[in-house]
Amino acid sequence: MSARRIAAIGALLLGLGGLTLAVVVAVQEFPRGLIALVCVAVAASAAWYGVLRRGPVRVAGFCVGVLGVGAAVVLLLSDRLVEELVVVAALALSCSCARAAFGLRAHLPQARAPRRPVLVFNPKSGGGKAERFSVAAEARARGIEPIELGPPWDLEGIVREAVAGGADALAMAGGDGSQAVVAAIAAELDLPYACVPAGTRNHFALDLGVDRDDVVGALDAFVDGGERRVDLAEVNGRVFVNNVSLGLYADAVQRTGYRDAKLRTLLDTVPEVLGPGGTGLDLRWMGPGGQEHHSGAAVLVSNNRYRLGRAVGSGTRPRIDDGLLGITVVSAPIGRGGGGRLPQRPWREWTAPVFEVDGTGPVSAGIDGEAVKLEPPLHFRVRPGVLRVRISRRHPGASPSAMLPDGLGPSVRALARIAAGRDP
Repeated sequence: MSARRIAAIGALLLGLGGLTLAVVVAVQEFPRGLIALVCVAVAASAAWYGVLRRGPVRVAGFCVGVLGVGAAVVLLLSDRLVEELVVVAALALSCSCARAAFGLRAHLPQARAPRRPVLVFNPKSGGGKAERFSVAAEARARGIEPIELGPPWDLEGIVREAVAGGADALAMAGGDGSQAVVAAIAAELDLPYACVPAGTRNHFALDLGVDRDDVVGALDAFVDGGERRVDLAEVNGRVFVNNVSLGLYADAVQRTGYRDAKLRTLLDTVPEVLGPGGTGLDLRWMGPGGQEHHSGAAVLVSNNRYRLGRAVGSGTRPRIDDGLLGITVVSAPIGRGGGGRLPQRPWREWTAPVFEVDGTGPVSAGIDGEAVKLEPPLHFRVRPGVLRVRISRRHPGASPSAMLPDGLGPSVRALARIAAGRDP
């Protein structure tokens, strides 16, 4: 029996067992569970009220939130505590098994090894990952010329000079902002490109199917790796590999204290953007139905669509070769820019090959996590299949959510097919 089939059976059994036990406990503990749920709802509302304000009102909101959560915990600390912990553990293990069952290892076409590959590495990125894993020495051992990025930090100039000197393949060991610069040049010149996950979060590597825990192994992409073509996206001519954020997060990353105190800076930004006296988003865009909008808390435009709000695979992109931008608009609080109407869901999502955002002045944006100012209108477009990506045979070569169906029902049916031996 295959490991995938065992994982699918485990996901179904654990999920069914956990849900059944949860229903039994909920019925036997009624109405205690319902009261606990009300306490959590009150706590969430009070905490959000506090986030939108400053000073004593914020402190009061947070205090009510903590008291509400505490009351819910006390209500749930009953003689059924063991069963409740078993429910949580069973559902968590079911999700883990589902991830394993839907894991995909892509069969990439064999590609000829380049003759003069070059690796540019940022020694400061990811807390010094390049030095910690001896990336330069490992690259030389594989016939790859390492080039250290340093002052004046002209990454584009370094890469173009390497190409002028005969480099026929490009790799970058650094964060996603640096990956975008090198990927753009590789796409422009139709050269093979390899992503070495030496940054902090390495989101692009994750969605490409590069093992983020195997920094050195990613170098084998230029030794015996396979090749696939993926999309890039751009805003006003600037390439990005992951996403561009506008609104709340983009305003926060512009601030000087963000790097040292991210959570505090984000909390300080919320009242200015979303609070009663906040300015909100002074932006305009067209929704999927052709109607103009100018409200919301944040806009996220991504190079292909993200999975959001899912128990498994949330925050990843199933594909980076769909030829479409992913567009997500996070709703403003009730009563802000929406005529007091309750939004149907916290965010709206759609896809399109192009997208345009207009405004009355310079727009704060976070491009692959880097704070910039952009002049409106902002023209987004996807560039299908322009990047030749090399991926090591030791790595999956596909996003962890590549096989995940959308929705609980399709996921259960897919797990049942795998458990029955019909491996997709």
